[in-house]
Amino acid sequence: MAEVNSVKKALAILDLLSDRNSRSLSEISKALALPKSTVHSLLETLTLARVLERDVESGSYSLGIRLIELGYCAQTGLDLVRIAAPFLKGLNVRFDETVHLTVLDNDEVLYIDCIESQRRLRTYSVIGVRAPLHCTSVGKAILAFLDDGEIRRIIAERGLPGFTENTITTEARLWEEIAHIRDQGYAIDDREHEDHLRCIGAPIFNARGEVFASMSLSGPAERNTLERLESMVSALLEATGEISHRLGFRNREFSRARGENHITPANSY
Repeated sequence: MAEVNSVKKALAILDLLSDRNSRSLSEISKALALPKSTVHSLLETLTLARVLERDVESGSYSLGIRLIELGYCAQTGLDLVRIAAPFLKGLNVRFDETVHLTVLDNDEVLYIDCIESQRRLRTYSVIGVRAPLHCTSVGKAILAFLDDGEIRRIIAERGLPGFTENTITTEARLWEEIAHIRDQGYAIDDREHEDHLRCIGAPIFNARGEVFASMSLSGPAERNTLERLESMVSALLEATGEISHRLGFRNREFSRARGENHITPANSY
């Protein structure tokens, strides 16, 4: 309960400062009818987290840069679902395979939207489910376009657990795969996460040029041969390229220039 009250008080401070006027400790304490000691503790915590900024000369507090960053992330997430919706539908209608939209979250992919195939044998919706980065097409499509240092950290902390005989479980092999994905602009899951599924995924970039999401087409391996996946490449890259552009990413040729490459099975290196 004490933690809840502290959160409420912290939010009250943010609401008070939302008029863009900076205020001193005394002014905040008086406006909220809270003890100075309580307000001081909250201000110190919020400032340390960059949620608030303190002017060294006046000692007054104002909203910090972290709120802009959080607001940007929230808005980008909302925009992503809205912007991507017609592209999910278009790919689903064209290929009649399940289309997934995912975002990077806590070093995993989180499935946030889906349109299922109408076929009897199909991949079903997994909205709200999380999956590893190293063995899914949506995950590898994101992983490959992170900084090398970030990739190393994720490998060190998450490991490379095996799920099928095709799962990449060695760091050397994964770096080979990352180089391949970076070259062609998309990733495949050749029965690496589930024995009976093949998927193709491509990255989505935000206005900062950061990869933060991905989209995939997936279906039963018996129907989704590597040759059939190859026929989906151009359409998928066109969709993710346009989504990225509408989110503010300006390198529109990034994906399109890679649509001419041929798919190589994940276990063929």
